[in-house]
Amino acid sequence: MSLLVVALSQSGCRPDKTTKPSEVADSSQPAAESAAPDAASLPSPAATNDKRPVIVCFGDSLTAGYGTDLGQSYPDYLQTDLTAEGYNYRVVNEGISGNTTKDGVDRLDRVLALKPVVVVVEFGGNDGLRGLRIEDSRTNLDRIVGTLKASGTKVVLAGITLPPDYGPDYIKQFNDTYAMLATKYHVPILPFLLKGVFGVEGMMQADRTHATSAGNQIVAKNVLPLVTPLLKK
Repeated sequence: MSLLVVALSQSGCRPDKTTKPSEVADSSQPAAESAAPDAASLPSPAATNDKRPVIVCFGDSLTAGYGTDLGQSYPDYLQTDLTAEGYNYRVVNEGISGNTTKDGVDRLDRVLALKPVVVVVEFGGNDGLRGLRIEDSRTNLDRIVGTLKASGTKVVLAGITLPPDYGPDYIKQFNDTYAMLATKYHVPILPFLLKGVFGVEGMMQADRTHATSAGNQIVAKNVLPLVTPLLKK
């Protein structure tokens, strides 16, 4: 799993000043250069009249669906899978590339305004890549999960990991953050979002960082069994 973020740090992830409005910025660029929401997170006109209860996928580029076409993010496929299994919910993609845990805290009001019944929280990769203090990332994630839980929303926590060159102590503390919060708040956890995707031919983009459309389908299936026990048919 640690190879994932090795790829993140080697894949030439840099801010792209030529990015078209419909595209998203890279996952490792500074959050300040990634203020605009990804196309996948923008509600369609029909969504404003959709009265189905909401599930929010809340995170960075791995949630946003960076590098794939509109409709090919893992939240899009989660919507398809839930509908196929008879769950009448609307999945909202609140992923923004480049976001750190601090950006997640700053966007909590937007997510809470959707009155979600479930939020899948996926943050931390960008914190780790920048070597941010574990204490700060942990505090931010705690605030995200704690605030959502206090609002009555159910939470699913999705984790990521770091490359060996960040050092065993830092990596252990980073990885432990997810398990600690899952235990503290009694929420289901997916320790590695890209389980069955990273390193599998055809599942990752050329940057070796972000999932392809096919990979995002697998990510959705990783998330699905953690979400469905929290829903009603």
